[in-house]
Amino acid sequence: MFRHVVLLQWSAGSTADQHEAIKTALKGLPAILPELKSYVMGDDAGISEGNFSLGIVADFDDIEGYLAYRDNPTHQQIIREQIAPILAARAAVQYDF
Repeated sequence: MFRHVVLLQWSAGSTADQHEAIKTALKGLPAILPELKSYVMGDDAGISEGNFSLGIVADFDDIEGYLAYRDNPTHQQIIREQIAPILAARAAVQYDF
């Protein structure tokens, strides 16, 4: 199995409506990407200062599945049109498990 973990920090001027629209768009990806074996996300609980805003964990059978997700046009459109305009910081890691 292959896992992708991404943390997103929203910019100070972003809105709750923007955040919800992004999560809604991302939650639609499993319906069009059979490579996604598990796809979970959640907002930071707000109990520790300095955390990122949103965490996403995506699991795949292999690296090829991850690459199909990463390069998918719909996924890239969400990143370009919704995430990038309000993104303050991003961290990610991919690993076998």
